[in-house]
Amino acid sequence: MTHTTPHPSDDPSLDEGSVVLDAKGLRAMAHPVRVQVVGLLRRHGPSTATRLAERLGVNSGTASYHLRQLGAAGFVEEDTERGNGRERWWRSVHRSTWFNDPELADREPEAALAYQQSVASIYSLRTRQTLNELRTMPRAWRERFDLSDWALRLTPEETAALYQELGDVIGRYRRDTPENAATAPAGAERVGLITHILPELNTPAPEEEAP
Repeated sequence: MTHTTPHPSDDPSLDEGSVVLDAKGLRAMAHPVRVQVVGLLRRHGPSTATRLAERLGVNSGTASYHLRQLGAAGFVEEDTERGNGRERWWRSVHRSTWFNDPELADREPEAALAYQQSVASIYSLRTRQTLNELRTMPRAWRERFDLSDWALRLTPEETAALYQELGDVIGRYRRDTPENAATAPAGAERVGLITHILPELNTPAPEEEAP
């Protein structure tokens, strides 16, 4: 699952697998269970309410309710090629979600905050899950795991340029799509790359040491 705030020069509409949140979509996704449901369907493929409920630790009725709400908003759809008539299978309509409208965030502050907090919580959960599984991973993958942070002092314009440069680098690598998974070289696995740009305003500058 990808939730990003693109640089203004990006155009996610050019990617048929992406959806740009409007007011209706933002309100529909302003719930942590719905964000998780969409993420699970994107990462693991079609599923039923019962299977999703087991992964999320909720009852199947709750999962069914959120699937219906997501379906009404156009984020998921029924997979009619699966199922036996007694259970409905659902699949994600999109591969990624973009939220890049500051004016929409101003108009829908509560929905915007709920959505972004849900995304942040899921990123934290994914990090903890990887940490819990790290000891059982092959050594080659354990050695590639990384948690790093850097403190920079940038202007808003420099920060936008940094974001664009990071996007350019990431764009050179293979995206995890069904098509790419089928043709990827041996040993290729899904790798989650999560970026945060966190403005920390009013942080005092480091004091210079006296000579």
